[in-house]
Amino acid sequence: MSHLHILNKANARAELDSPWPGTPLKGNPQTVTINAYSSADGKLLSGTWESSPGLWAIDYQDWEYCHLLEGRCIITPEGGQPVEITKGDVFVIEPGLKGTWEVIERVRKYYVFSLS
Repeated sequence: MSHLHILNKANARAELDSPWPGTPLKGNPQTVTINAYSSADGKLLSGTWESSPGLWAIDYQDWEYCHLLEGRCIITPEGGQPVEITKGDVFVIEPGLKGTWEVIERVRKYYVFSLS
C-alpha cells in the first residue's frame, strides 16, 4: 500500500450530479466531482469539484478544506452575513454550518473531506 498519492494524476472518474438532491433553491446547478483519493476506512476524501451557477441549502455534518481554483461563490451562514469566496481563497468549513451556497460564476475547487 502506498503512503503517497499524487491526486492530479489519479485515475478517478467524474461524477455528474446536482449539488445535493432536493436542496436547489435557485437555478439548476450541475456539479462534477472527481474524487481522486479515499482513505482505506472511507473517512477521508479528496479531489476536485466544479459547479455551474445556482443556489442551494447546505447543512454540513463533516469538516471540509477547500481551495477555490476558479470562479466566485457566496456562502451565507444561517443567521449570519454572506461571505464572498473568489479564486485563490482557501477556507475550512466546520461541522454544523447551515445556510446557503451560491455559485455566481462557475467554480472549481480542490477539497478534502473528513467524514465523521
